[in-house]
Amino acid sequence: MKLTEKELELVEILEKNARIQTEDLAKMVGLSLQETGELIKKLETMKVIVRYTSAVNWSKIDGHEGVTAMIDVKVTPKRGVGFDEVAERIYRFPEVKSVYLMSGAYDLSVIIEGKSMNEVARFVSNKLSTLDSVLSTTTHFILKKYKHDGNIFEQTDDDKRIVVSP
Repeated sequence: MKLTEKELELVEILEKNARIQTEDLAKMVGLSLQETGELIKKLETMKVIVRYTSAVNWSKIDGHEGVTAMIDVKVTPKRGVGFDEVAERIYRFPEVKSVYLMSGAYDLSVIIEGKSMNEVARFVSNKLSTLDSVLSTTTHFILKKYKHDGNIFEQTDDDKRIVVSP
C-alpha cells in the first residue's frame, strides 16, 4: 500500500508521540482538524496504525520484577503456508509478546515475558518445543534494557563537559 506524503508524515509523527493532540498534529502536517481526524481514522481502518502504546521502564517499579527472553527457533516450514502457520501457533500463546521471521541460522525470533526464569523454561519445554514443526530452540535472557523502541531507559544527566582549569 502506498501512502501519500501527508499520510506518511502523520504516521511518522504519531509513531514518535502517540499522545500528541490532534490540533497540534493538524498544524504540523498542514491540514484542517477535520481532515486530520479523518486521515487518522482511515489509517486505523487500514491497519496502518495498529495501536497506541506507552513505553514503560518496569525495572523502576518495585514488585514488578519479571523476565524477558528472546528465543531463536528453528522450524520446518509447511508446504503451502511456509512459516506462517507455525508462527501463528506460537504468537497465540499469552506469554509471547513478539514473533519475527528471521534470516540466518534460525527461522523465528520469539520474545516472551514471564515472572521468573523457571516460568520461561517451562514455556519453552512444555509449549514451544513440543510443537510439531519446532526443531530446536536457543533461549537468551535479557539482563538489562538500555534502549527499546527508540527510548533510552537509563540516561544519566552527568555533565559531559571537559574540565578546564587555569
